[in-house]
Amino acid sequence: MKVVVLGAGLLGVTSAYYLQQLGHAVTVIDRQAAPAAETSFANGGQISVSHAEPWANPGAPLKVLQWMAQEDAPLLFRMRADVRQWLWGLQFLRECTPARTRHNIEQIVRLGIYSREQLQALRRETGIAYDHRTQGILHFYTSQKAFDAALKPAELMRELGCERRVINADEAVRIEPALAHVRPRLAGATYTAEDESGDANLFARAVVQLCHERGVHFLMSHTVTALRTDSGGTGARIEHVEVTDSDGRFQRIRGDAYVLALGSVSPLFAAPLGIRLPIYPAKGYSVTLPVKDDTKANQVSLTDDEFKLVYSRLGNRLRIAGTAELNGYDRDLNRVRCEAIVRRVEDIFPGAGDSSQAQFWTGLRPATPGNVPLIGKTRLPNLYLNTGHGTLGWTHACGSGKSIARIISGLSPEVDFSFTRV
Repeated sequence: MKVVVLGAGLLGVTSAYYLQQLGHAVTVIDRQAAPAAETSFANGGQISVSHAEPWANPGAPLKVLQWMAQEDAPLLFRMRADVRQWLWGLQFLRECTPARTRHNIEQIVRLGIYSREQLQALRRETGIAYDHRTQGILHFYTSQKAFDAALKPAELMRELGCERRVINADEAVRIEPALAHVRPRLAGATYTAEDESGDANLFARAVVQLCHERGVHFLMSHTVTALRTDSGGTGARIEHVEVTDSDGRFQRIRGDAYVLALGSVSPLFAAPLGIRLPIYPAKGYSVTLPVKDDTKANQVSLTDDEFKLVYSRLGNRLRIAGTAELNGYDRDLNRVRCEAIVRRVEDIFPGAGDSSQAQFWTGLRPATPGNVPLIGKTRLPNLYLNTGHGTLGWTHACGSGKSIARIISGLSPEVDFSFTRV
Protein backbone atom coordinates (compact mmCIF):
# COMPACT_ATOMS: atom_id res chain seq x y z
CA MET A 1 0.00 0.00 0.00
CA LYS A 2 0.87 3.65 -0.33
CA VAL A 3 0.68 5.16 3.16
CA VAL A 4 0.74 8.90 3.85
CA VAL A 5 2.00 9.86 7.32
CA LEU A 6 0.98 13.32 8.50
CA GLY A 7 3.69 14.65 10.81
CA ALA A 8 7.46 14.15 11.03
CA GLY A 9 7.82 14.21 14.78
CA LEU A 10 8.84 11.16 16.78
CA LEU A 11 5.55 9.36 16.21
CA GLY A 12 5.45 10.17 12.51
CA VAL A 13 9.01 9.08 11.70
CA THR A 14 8.80 5.85 13.72
CA SER A 15 5.49 5.05 12.02
CA ALA A 16 7.17 5.60 8.66
CA TYR A 17 10.14 3.43 9.57
CA TYR A 18 8.07 0.43 10.65
CA LEU A 19 5.60 0.82 7.76
CA GLN A 20 8.51 0.68 5.34
CA GLN A 21 9.84 -2.39 7.16
CA LEU A 22 6.53 -4.09 6.43
CA GLY A 23 6.79 -3.33 2.73
CA HIS A 24 4.67 -0.20 2.30
CA ALA A 25 5.49 2.82 0.12
CA VAL A 26 5.52 5.72 2.58
CA THR A 27 5.28 9.50 2.19
CA VAL A 28 5.72 11.76 5.24
CA ILE A 29 4.40 15.35 5.25
CA ASP A 30 5.41 18.06 7.72
CA ARG A 31 5.16 21.84 7.82
CA GLN A 32 8.65 22.27 9.24
CA ALA A 33 11.85 22.25 7.18
CA ALA A 34 13.42 19.59 9.41
CA PRO A 35 11.99 16.58 11.27
CA ALA A 36 11.19 16.65 14.98
CA ALA A 37 11.25 20.46 15.01
CA GLU A 38 8.32 21.03 17.37
CA THR A 39 7.28 18.87 20.36
CA SER A 40 10.18 16.46 19.75
CA PHE A 41 12.80 19.19 19.50
CA ALA A 42 14.03 19.73 23.08
CA ASN A 43 12.10 17.41 25.35
CA GLY A 44 13.33 15.85 28.59
CA GLY A 45 15.20 13.02 26.89
CA GLN A 46 13.84 10.15 28.98
CA ILE A 47 12.74 6.67 27.93
CA SER A 48 10.80 6.49 31.17
CA VAL A 49 8.54 3.48 31.57
CA SER A 50 8.70 4.34 35.29
CA HIS A 51 7.03 7.72 34.62
CA ALA A 52 3.67 6.03 34.27
CA GLU A 53 1.52 7.73 36.89
CA PRO A 54 -0.81 10.04 34.93
CA TRP A 55 -1.41 13.66 35.82
CA ALA A 56 -5.02 12.63 36.46
CA ASN A 57 -4.86 10.75 39.76
CA PRO A 58 -6.81 10.94 43.03
CA GLY A 59 -4.55 13.66 44.44
CA ALA A 60 -4.62 15.86 41.35
CA PRO A 61 -7.85 17.90 41.76
CA LEU A 62 -6.76 19.50 45.04
CA LYS A 63 -3.25 20.18 43.73
CA VAL A 64 -4.60 21.80 40.57
CA LEU A 65 -6.80 24.12 42.64
CA GLN A 66 -3.85 25.06 44.86
CA TRP A 67 -1.63 25.72 41.83
CA MET A 68 -4.11 27.87 39.87
CA ALA A 69 -2.82 31.12 41.39
CA GLN A 70 0.84 30.06 41.21
CA GLU A 71 2.55 31.31 38.05
CA ASP A 72 5.38 28.76 38.28
CA ALA A 73 3.17 25.81 39.27
CA PRO A 74 4.16 22.36 37.93
CA LEU A 75 0.69 21.96 36.36
CA LEU A 76 -1.14 25.20 35.57
CA PHE A 77 -4.66 25.46 34.19
CA ARG A 78 -4.84 28.94 32.71
CA MET A 79 -8.60 29.20 32.34
CA ARG A 80 -9.82 30.48 28.97
CA ALA A 81 -13.11 31.05 27.18
CA ASP A 82 -12.42 27.81 25.35
CA VAL A 83 -15.07 25.10 25.24
CA ARG A 84 -12.48 22.46 24.31
CA GLN A 85 -10.41 23.29 27.39
CA TRP A 86 -13.42 23.01 29.71
CA LEU A 87 -14.57 19.73 28.19
CA TRP A 88 -11.04 18.36 28.46
CA GLY A 89 -10.90 19.49 32.09
CA LEU A 90 -14.13 17.66 32.90
CA GLN A 91 -12.76 14.50 31.29
CA PHE A 92 -9.55 15.00 33.28
CA LEU A 93 -11.56 15.01 36.53
CA ARG A 94 -13.32 11.78 35.52
CA GLU A 95 -9.91 10.14 35.07
CA CYS A 96 -8.87 10.99 38.65
CA THR A 97 -10.68 8.08 40.32
CA PRO A 98 -8.55 5.25 41.75
CA ALA A 99 -10.01 2.76 39.25
CA ARG A 100 -9.31 4.96 36.22
CA THR A 101 -5.84 5.81 37.49
CA ARG A 102 -4.99 2.13 37.84
CA HIS A 103 -6.35 1.34 34.37
CA ASN A 104 -4.34 4.17 32.82
CA ILE A 105 -1.13 3.14 34.59
CA GLU A 106 -1.59 -0.38 33.25
CA GLN A 107 -1.94 0.90 29.68
CA ILE A 108 1.01 3.29 29.95
CA VAL A 109 3.34 0.69 31.49
CA ARG A 110 2.50 -2.07 29.00
CA LEU A 111 3.06 0.19 26.02
CA GLY A 112 6.19 1.65 27.64
CA ILE A 113 7.88 -1.71 28.23
CA TYR A 114 7.10 -2.86 24.71
CA SER A 115 8.29 0.41 23.21
CA ARG A 116 11.55 0.36 25.16
CA GLU A 117 12.21 -3.16 23.85
CA GLN A 118 11.58 -2.02 20.27
CA LEU A 119 13.93 0.95 20.69
CA GLN A 120 16.66 -1.34 21.98
CA ALA A 121 16.10 -3.74 19.07
CA LEU A 122 16.28 -0.89 16.56
CA ARG A 123 19.54 0.30 18.14
CA ARG A 124 21.06 -3.18 17.95
CA GLU A 125 20.00 -3.68 14.35
CA THR A 126 21.02 -0.30 12.96
CA GLY A 127 23.73 1.05 15.30
CA ILE A 128 21.77 4.29 15.62
CA ALA A 129 23.33 6.82 18.04
CA TYR A 130 21.65 9.76 19.79
CA ASP A 131 23.62 10.60 22.98
CA HIS A 132 21.83 7.72 24.67
CA ARG A 133 22.59 6.42 28.15
CA THR A 134 21.46 3.14 29.65
CA GLN A 135 22.02 3.96 33.33
CA GLY A 136 18.38 3.88 34.38
CA ILE A 137 16.15 6.61 35.78
CA LEU A 138 16.10 7.66 39.40
CA HIS A 139 13.05 9.43 40.87
CA PHE A 140 14.04 11.50 43.90
CA TYR A 141 11.85 13.19 46.49
CA THR A 142 12.61 16.15 48.74
CA SER A 143 9.12 15.93 50.25
CA GLN A 144 8.10 13.07 52.55
CA LYS A 145 4.47 13.47 51.48
CA ALA A 146 5.39 13.20 47.78
CA PHE A 147 7.58 10.16 48.48
CA ASP A 148 4.83 8.41 50.44
CA ALA A 149 2.35 9.09 47.62
CA ALA A 150 4.73 7.47 45.11
CA LEU A 151 4.93 4.12 46.89
CA LYS A 152 1.59 2.68 45.78
CA PRO A 153 1.99 3.57 42.06
CA ALA A 154 5.53 2.16 42.19
CA GLU A 155 4.18 -1.10 43.60
CA LEU A 156 1.60 -1.32 40.80
CA MET A 157 4.30 -0.69 38.19
CA ARG A 158 6.38 -3.54 39.63
CA GLU A 159 3.35 -5.83 39.41
CA LEU A 160 3.10 -4.90 35.72
CA GLY A 161 6.76 -5.69 35.01
CA CYS A 162 8.39 -2.27 35.42
CA GLU A 163 10.96 -2.80 38.16
CA ARG A 164 10.68 0.58 39.88
CA ARG A 165 12.59 -0.23 43.07
CA VAL A 166 12.11 1.82 46.24
CA ILE A 167 15.44 2.91 47.74
CA ASN A 168 16.65 5.14 50.57
CA ALA A 169 18.54 8.40 50.32
CA ASP A 170 21.97 6.80 50.80
CA GLU A 171 21.46 4.38 47.92
CA ALA A 172 20.16 7.23 45.75
CA VAL A 173 23.41 9.12 46.31
CA ARG A 174 25.41 5.98 45.59
CA ILE A 175 23.64 5.62 42.22
CA GLU A 176 23.95 9.33 41.46
CA PRO A 177 26.72 11.04 43.47
CA ALA A 178 25.65 14.48 42.23
CA LEU A 179 22.72 14.22 44.67
CA ALA A 180 25.11 14.38 47.62
CA HIS A 181 24.47 18.12 47.95
CA VAL A 182 20.81 17.48 48.82
CA ARG A 183 21.31 14.22 50.75
CA PRO A 184 19.98 15.74 54.04
CA ARG A 185 16.77 16.78 52.24
CA LEU A 186 16.06 13.50 50.43
CA ALA A 187 13.00 11.70 51.78
CA GLY A 188 13.66 8.72 49.50
CA ALA A 189 13.80 7.63 45.89
CA THR A 190 12.88 4.97 43.38
CA TYR A 191 15.15 3.53 40.72
CA THR A 192 14.38 1.78 37.45
CA ALA A 193 17.62 0.35 36.06
CA GLU A 194 16.09 -0.64 32.70
CA ASP A 195 15.00 2.87 31.76
CA GLU A 196 17.15 5.01 29.47
CA SER A 197 17.72 8.53 28.19
CA GLY A 198 18.86 10.20 24.99
CA ASP A 199 18.36 13.10 22.62
CA ALA A 200 14.96 12.60 20.97
CA ASN A 201 15.67 15.11 18.23
CA LEU A 202 18.95 13.39 17.26
CA PHE A 203 17.12 10.06 17.29
CA ALA A 204 14.33 11.33 15.03
CA ARG A 205 16.78 12.78 12.52
CA ALA A 206 18.75 9.52 12.50
CA VAL A 207 15.56 7.54 11.87
CA VAL A 208 14.74 9.89 8.99
CA GLN A 209 18.14 9.10 7.49
CA LEU A 210 17.39 5.37 7.80
CA CYS A 211 14.03 5.98 6.13
CA HIS A 212 15.64 7.93 3.28
CA GLU A 213 18.03 5.05 2.67
CA ARG A 214 15.08 2.68 2.45
CA GLY A 215 13.02 4.78 0.04
CA VAL A 216 10.64 6.71 2.29
CA HIS A 217 9.67 10.04 0.69
CA PHE A 218 9.57 13.20 2.83
CA LEU A 219 7.68 16.37 1.90
CA MET A 220 9.12 18.90 4.34
CA SER A 221 7.99 22.55 4.46
CA HIS A 222 4.59 21.32 3.30
CA THR A 223 1.65 22.40 5.45
CA VAL A 224 -1.37 20.13 5.66
CA THR A 225 -4.52 22.24 5.26
CA ALA A 226 -7.28 19.61 5.11
CA LEU A 227 -8.13 15.93 4.85
CA ARG A 228 -10.79 15.35 2.20
CA THR A 229 -13.17 12.41 1.93
CA ASP A 230 -14.49 10.91 -1.29
CA SER A 231 -18.15 10.99 -0.25
CA GLY A 232 -20.49 11.48 2.66
CA GLY A 233 -22.22 8.76 4.65
CA THR A 234 -20.91 5.75 6.49
CA GLY A 235 -18.74 4.54 3.61
CA ALA A 236 -16.61 7.67 3.39
CA ARG A 237 -12.86 7.29 3.02
CA ILE A 238 -10.02 9.79 2.91
CA GLU A 239 -9.57 10.55 -0.78
CA HIS A 240 -6.65 12.96 -0.51
CA VAL A 241 -4.78 15.41 1.70
CA GLU A 242 -4.51 19.05 0.71
CA VAL A 243 -1.17 20.74 1.35
CA THR A 244 0.67 23.93 0.46
CA ASP A 245 4.44 24.14 0.08
CA SER A 246 6.71 26.94 1.33
CA ASP A 247 5.94 29.00 -1.78
CA GLY A 248 2.18 28.68 -1.27
CA ARG A 249 1.68 26.18 -4.09
CA PHE A 250 -1.32 23.89 -3.61
CA GLN A 251 -1.10 20.09 -3.94
CA ARG A 252 -3.27 17.05 -3.40
CA ILE A 253 -1.48 14.03 -1.95
CA ARG A 254 -3.18 10.67 -2.34
CA GLY A 255 -2.59 7.35 -0.64
CA ASP A 256 -4.30 4.11 0.28
CA ALA A 257 -4.03 4.79 4.00
CA TYR A 258 -3.31 7.84 6.16
CA VAL A 259 -1.74 8.16 9.62
CA LEU A 260 -2.66 11.24 11.65
CA ALA A 261 0.43 11.98 13.77
CA LEU A 262 0.17 15.75 14.03
CA GLY A 263 0.47 16.02 17.80
CA SER A 264 -1.58 18.72 19.48
CA VAL A 265 -3.19 19.91 16.22
CA SER A 266 -4.51 16.42 15.39
CA PRO A 267 -8.02 17.18 16.74
CA LEU A 268 -8.28 20.26 14.51
CA PHE A 269 -7.93 18.04 11.41
CA ALA A 270 -10.11 15.23 12.76
CA ALA A 271 -13.06 17.40 13.80
CA PRO A 272 -14.25 18.27 10.24
CA LEU A 273 -14.42 14.52 9.61
CA GLY A 274 -16.77 14.05 12.55
CA ILE A 275 -14.05 12.54 14.75
CA ARG A 276 -13.67 14.10 18.21
CA LEU A 277 -10.25 13.50 19.74
CA PRO A 278 -9.84 14.21 23.48
CA ILE A 279 -6.52 16.01 23.01
CA TYR A 280 -5.59 19.42 24.37
CA PRO A 281 -2.22 21.18 24.08
CA ALA A 282 -0.16 21.15 27.28
CA LYS A 283 2.72 23.59 26.97
CA GLY A 284 5.93 22.18 28.39
CA TYR A 285 9.25 23.90 28.97
CA SER A 286 12.88 22.88 28.87
CA VAL A 287 16.22 24.44 29.69
CA THR A 288 19.47 23.25 28.10
CA LEU A 289 22.73 24.14 29.85
CA PRO A 290 26.35 23.44 28.93
CA VAL A 291 28.03 21.33 31.61
CA LYS A 292 30.15 23.66 33.73
CA ASP A 293 31.56 21.20 36.30
CA ASP A 294 31.40 17.53 35.43
CA THR A 295 31.87 16.48 39.06
CA LYS A 296 28.67 18.27 40.04
CA ALA A 297 26.52 17.29 37.06
CA ASN A 298 24.27 14.23 37.02
CA GLN A 299 25.20 11.19 34.94
CA VAL A 300 22.01 9.22 35.60
CA SER A 301 18.72 10.56 34.24
CA LEU A 302 16.61 11.92 37.10
CA THR A 303 12.98 12.74 37.79
CA ASP A 304 12.09 15.38 40.37
CA ASP A 305 8.49 14.35 40.98
CA GLU A 306 7.62 17.13 43.40
CA PHE A 307 8.45 19.79 40.78
CA LYS A 308 7.46 17.68 37.74
CA LEU A 309 10.93 18.06 36.21
CA VAL A 310 13.30 15.61 34.54
CA TYR A 311 17.09 15.98 34.27
CA SER A 312 19.00 14.23 31.49
CA ARG A 313 22.64 14.26 30.53
CA LEU A 314 22.98 14.61 26.76
CA GLY A 315 26.70 14.51 25.97
CA ASN A 316 28.18 17.72 27.37
CA ARG A 317 24.74 19.26 27.90
CA LEU A 318 22.22 19.16 30.71
CA ARG A 319 18.57 19.04 29.65
CA ILE A 320 15.97 19.91 32.28
CA ALA A 321 12.35 19.74 31.19
CA GLY A 322 8.86 19.58 32.55
CA THR A 323 5.88 21.45 33.95
CA ALA A 324 2.66 21.81 32.00
CA GLU A 325 0.57 24.86 31.18
CA LEU A 326 -2.88 24.45 29.65
CA ASN A 327 -3.33 27.70 27.77
CA GLY A 328 -4.61 26.79 24.33
CA TYR A 329 -2.16 26.98 21.43
CA ASP A 330 -0.12 29.80 22.95
CA ARG A 331 3.61 29.14 22.38
CA ASP A 332 5.10 32.19 24.09
CA LEU A 333 7.96 31.55 26.49
CA ASN A 334 6.94 32.44 30.03
CA ARG A 335 10.09 33.75 31.70
CA VAL A 336 8.72 33.11 35.19
CA ARG A 337 8.36 29.41 34.44
CA CYS A 338 11.76 29.24 32.73
CA GLU A 339 13.49 30.94 35.64
CA ALA A 340 11.74 28.64 38.11
CA ILE A 341 13.35 25.66 36.37
CA VAL A 342 16.80 27.27 36.53
CA ARG A 343 16.34 28.03 40.25
CA ARG A 344 15.50 24.41 40.96
CA VAL A 345 18.55 23.22 39.01
CA GLU A 346 20.82 25.57 40.96
CA ASP A 347 19.20 24.42 44.19
CA ILE A 348 19.73 20.71 43.49
CA PHE A 349 23.00 20.85 41.48
CA PRO A 350 24.70 24.19 42.22
CA GLY A 351 27.49 24.93 39.78
CA ALA A 352 26.81 21.91 37.56
CA GLY A 353 25.62 23.85 34.52
CA ASP A 354 26.39 27.24 33.07
CA SER A 355 23.15 29.15 33.66
CA SER A 356 24.50 32.19 31.83
CA GLN A 357 24.24 30.18 28.60
CA ALA A 358 20.80 28.71 29.29
CA GLN A 359 18.74 27.93 26.19
CA PHE A 360 15.00 28.01 26.83
CA TRP A 361 12.41 26.14 24.79
CA THR A 362 8.70 25.51 24.89
CA GLY A 363 6.52 23.08 22.97
CA LEU A 364 2.93 21.87 22.91
CA ARG A 365 2.42 18.30 24.07
CA PRO A 366 -0.72 16.54 22.78
CA ALA A 367 -2.31 15.56 26.10
CA THR A 368 -5.25 13.24 26.64
CA PRO A 369 -7.12 13.49 29.97
CA GLY A 370 -5.74 10.17 31.23
CA ASN A 371 -2.32 10.39 29.54
CA VAL A 372 -3.11 7.29 27.43
CA PRO A 373 -2.30 7.90 23.73
CA LEU A 374 -4.65 7.34 20.80
CA ILE A 375 -3.26 4.61 18.55
CA GLY A 376 -5.39 2.66 16.09
CA LYS A 377 -8.29 2.86 13.67
CA THR A 378 -10.95 5.48 13.14
CA ARG A 379 -14.45 5.08 11.74
CA LEU A 380 -13.03 6.08 8.36
CA PRO A 381 -11.60 2.82 7.03
CA ASN A 382 -8.31 4.26 5.76
CA LEU A 383 -7.55 6.82 8.49
CA TYR A 384 -5.43 5.80 11.48
CA LEU A 385 -4.24 7.59 14.62
CA ASN A 386 -0.86 7.78 16.31
CA THR A 387 -1.17 10.83 18.54
CA GLY A 388 -2.02 12.07 22.03
CA HIS A 389 1.15 10.87 23.76
CA GLY A 390 1.53 13.89 26.05
CA THR A 391 4.82 13.80 27.94
CA LEU A 392 5.62 10.23 26.85
CA GLY A 393 6.02 10.56 23.09
CA TRP A 394 9.73 9.67 23.30
CA THR A 395 9.08 6.75 25.65
CA HIS A 396 6.28 5.34 23.51
CA ALA A 397 7.52 6.26 20.02
CA CYS A 398 8.93 2.95 18.78
CA GLY A 399 6.18 0.81 20.28
CA SER A 400 3.48 3.07 18.90
CA GLY A 401 5.10 3.28 15.47
CA LYS A 402 5.49 -0.47 15.16
CA SER A 403 1.96 -1.11 16.46
CA ILE A 404 0.23 1.24 14.01
CA ALA A 405 2.30 -0.24 11.17
CA ARG A 406 1.09 -3.72 12.11
CA ILE A 407 -2.53 -2.57 12.41
CA ILE A 408 -2.43 -0.95 8.96
CA SER A 409 -0.87 -4.14 7.59
CA GLY A 410 -3.71 -6.28 8.95
CA LEU A 411 -1.50 -7.82 11.64
CA SER A 412 -2.23 -8.05 15.35
CA PRO A 413 -0.25 -5.70 17.60
CA GLU A 414 2.32 -7.39 19.80
CA VAL A 415 1.37 -5.57 23.00
CA ASP A 416 -1.65 -5.78 25.33
CA PHE A 417 -2.97 -2.25 24.94
CA SER A 418 -6.43 -0.76 24.42
CA PHE A 419 -5.99 0.37 20.85
CA THR A 420 -8.29 3.15 19.69
CA ARG A 421 -11.39 2.84 17.55
CA VAL A 422 -13.06 6.25 17.16
